[in-house]
Amino acid sequence: MTNRIYVGLALVAGSLVAAPAGAQGGVSDSLAVRLRRAEAAIEVLQKQLSEQADQGVKSRSRVDVEIFGRVLMNGFANSRRVNNVDNPQFVRPDTIAGFPSRGAGMAIRHTRLGLLMRVPEVWGGSFTGDIEADFSGGQQPSSGGRTFPLLRLRTARGVIRWSNAELLVGQESPLVSGLNPVSPTAVGTPLFAASGNLWLWLPQVRFGVEAGGRFRVGFQAAVLAPTSGDAAGVFDTDNDLAERSSRPYLQDRVYARWGTELVREVGCGYHIGWLAPTTTSALVQSDAITCDASLPVVEWLELRGEVFSGDAVRGLGGGGIGQNLTAANAAIPTQGGWAQINLRPTSTWRLGGGCGTDQPDQVGARRRNDSCAGYAIVRPGGPMFLGVEYRRIRTSYAVTRFSNDHVTFAVGFEF
Repeated sequence: MTNRIYVGLALVAGSLVAAPAGAQGGVSDSLAVRLRRAEAAIEVLQKQLSEQADQGVKSRSRVDVEIFGRVLMNGFANSRRVNNVDNPQFVRPDTIAGFPSRGAGMAIRHTRLGLLMRVPEVWGGSFTGDIEADFSGGQQPSSGGRTFPLLRLRTARGVIRWSNAELLVGQESPLVSGLNPVSPTAVGTPLFAASGNLWLWLPQVRFGVEAGGRFRVGFQAAVLAPTSGDAAGVFDTDNDLAERSSRPYLQDRVYARWGTELVREVGCGYHIGWLAPTTTSALVQSDAITCDASLPVVEWLELRGEVFSGDAVRGLGGGGIGQNLTAANAAIPTQGGWAQINLRPTSTWRLGGGCGTDQPDQVGARRRNDSCAGYAIVRPGGPMFLGVEYRRIRTSYAVTRFSNDHVTFAVGFEF
């Protein structure tokens, strides 16, 4: 429709400019007739443009809404027993010594759906609101298993941006660890979770300011929902260890950003929170220092990664390999990080690889977790894409360690 309208406008403009050689002597070819024809044609085109605009999806407040998403089906295989077969984060001990629980399967629950809206003028700035969900919220307790996945909220954000400031309200990654590795299939939980990637989406209020020109520096601060990362019940939920402290999580971050076409950014942040174990009235502190970097070297080469060191950071999404406290309710110290290199040799190909590690002190059940992964993504045309990823995970326990080879193939389309 839009292309036909543009062609029509071009024809109208051409009719006003071009005149045949014999136009001067004929009344039908006079300038007045041409103007009347052009006005009629423009009126028709304006009506078509108005009708096309009305066909867009609008909210109740008459704001344009954009629908986006990705339908993703992946086949997977594992050589050993893991915590999550279609997107594993660590290896579990074998249920029978010497008998690894290998297997293969298929899933479609990493499909994502979202809505986006923009308002150009709110409080003197521009407003963007979006919400995104996937189907990684577990599965119905039935014979269907993973073929009956549950819808899960990922992020929901309202952001107002001014020239040198930003306000965010909603659910988003932690301020101190907002970067994730690239992966064709690690959707429900980002790649390298429990191997150095702190990622868990949390309700929060975030504000930031920045200054500078081509080289900019900024400061951000956030108040986040407290969470210990403990599993919740199906319907009835109770306060977890972090909520029992009656204190929010607090985070801040400083960063530097430079570049125009290739935007590079490095930053460091600090996290603090509190846990209230059941058996003691004293609060246990959760804290961490983090640093991250996103560094596109050239158009086809990018480096990215994060590092952290802290105590009792399971609530941020896997720190301490999913462990907060010792048996004596002391915070488990841990340190970790991940790094990845990404290549885009052509407009249709993307590939890369990286590794991550989480190394808590030798006091928890899981002592160390290492992951390395390589991937390739191809877009053969239109909305279709294909992907493949190989992941090697090694988890150490007090007595021994186990390794898992995870291979996954993905096919899907985006809209």
